[in-house]
Amino acid sequence: MTKSSSLSAIMIAAVLLHGCGGGGSSPAPPVAVAPTPTPTPPPSASCSLRDRQLWAEAQIREWYLFPADLPASLDPAPFSTVQAYIDALTANARAANKDRFFTFITSIAQENAFNTSGQTAAFGIRISYDSTARRATVIDAFETGPAFAAGMDRSAEILAIGDTAASMVSVAELFARGGTQAVSDALGPSTAGVARTIRFSINGSERTATITKTEFNIPPVSERFGAQILDDGAGGRVGYINLRTFIAPAEAPLRAAFARFRSEGIGRVIIDFRYNGGGLVSIANLMGDLMGRNRTASEVFSFTTFRASKSSENSTRLFRTAPESIAPTALAFITTSASASASELVANSMLPYTRSNISLVGGNTSGKPVGQIAIDRAACDDRLRIVAFATENADRQGDYYDGLAPVFAARGGRTCAASDDFARPMGSPSEASTARAIGVLKGDSCTAIAGGPDNLREFSAPPRLLLTAQNPSPAQRDMPGLF
Repeated sequence: MTKSSSLSAIMIAAVLLHGCGGGGSSPAPPVAVAPTPTPTPPPSASCSLRDRQLWAEAQIREWYLFPADLPASLDPAPFSTVQAYIDALTANARAANKDRFFTFITSIAQENAFNTSGQTAAFGIRISYDSTARRATVIDAFETGPAFAAGMDRSAEILAIGDTAASMVSVAELFARGGTQAVSDALGPSTAGVARTIRFSINGSERTATITKTEFNIPPVSERFGAQILDDGAGGRVGYINLRTFIAPAEAPLRAAFARFRSEGIGRVIIDFRYNGGGLVSIANLMGDLMGRNRTASEVFSFTTFRASKSSENSTRLFRTAPESIAPTALAFITTSASASASELVANSMLPYTRSNISLVGGNTSGKPVGQIAIDRAACDDRLRIVAFATENADRQGDYYDGLAPVFAARGGRTCAASDDFARPMGSPSEASTARAIGVLKGDSCTAIAGGPDNLREFSAPPRLLLTAQNPSPAQRDMPGLF
């Protein structure tokens, strides 16, 4: 594919911010979206392994944010996949903690389906694991998915998995045989029609259900707990928003939630990003606008900066008026090491404006102050996600590769450690992180979050406490732990 040097002229689908890949809206000029191909285009000479590898290399060498970290040359012949070759090209940046497998190849059709509607093929649960105890726990269940219909929800412990009831293997045995990969493999690929018989316990009882992966749309804001007004226990009220992922369908429920906050005079808000790996920049920008009622049209939400040779693509995102927006008096962001990219962008961008009344609650964030552009090759259903830009807040604060906790501590924000209480619903005033966030908004004392390198996770996969697939779908890249 021939392309010019201008971002607006190339076949680029979106600019994104997320923990391991994903989609987004461009902060640069309007972009052209390549036509959606069939998911499996017919083989052709132009889609041979070597041709796809060389095409990917050419795009990376033109757009990569860290060109000095690329090898002078690298023969693609020894690498059996396009992704393996990309991983080798970006190895130096990965070793420097700058690109932790954030540059990748994916399917145009699958990613478009997820970003525009939340569509994926899955059971519809997210799973956390404890490899020492050899346990796997459901931390969220999507209301539109088959697992929720079968009785699974947050706090369910998965006990055994099999193709049939007769072939079930205990999770403890799977861990013993092959660690987390064995558990992930036992759950099967992200393909509609894949069925597994699963034994699980929930609310003190055991159940066995055969569940089939189906195509469904993930609700980015839960109708059960995603948007609430909570009693703070001292005669006041606080708003609560739990955003699962930054996709287009999040716009309507976010606007509705903030409209309610505005109409009821809510100024203190909890933003729950605890498992949010990022996604569309446009939704991150919207969240800034919804918290920008007292911001002017000349005030900066974020800066986007490309490499020197692409500086013409640099942009500044200013706050924009939204009819639902509020003027927050205090903000508490619930985060964990799975909170990445667009989640971090929102929190970091609000820091300069609510400096003395903004907090991180839970754990330190992932540490991804960079984002990806998407270059499409429709004939091969290839979308190449390239780390191509960095983000900064109005204070020009970026480079938070060690997470946001050190940044908040150094720049007038506050951090408060809290556990993730799987036994209780997110957004419940009795759930540990939610309770701590309510307390923070009241001014309660707390223990600071430990930050810095010791908080980092090994990014050979997404954060290691969330179960991950060996070959993640677009939804699984944005939402680690999804099955």
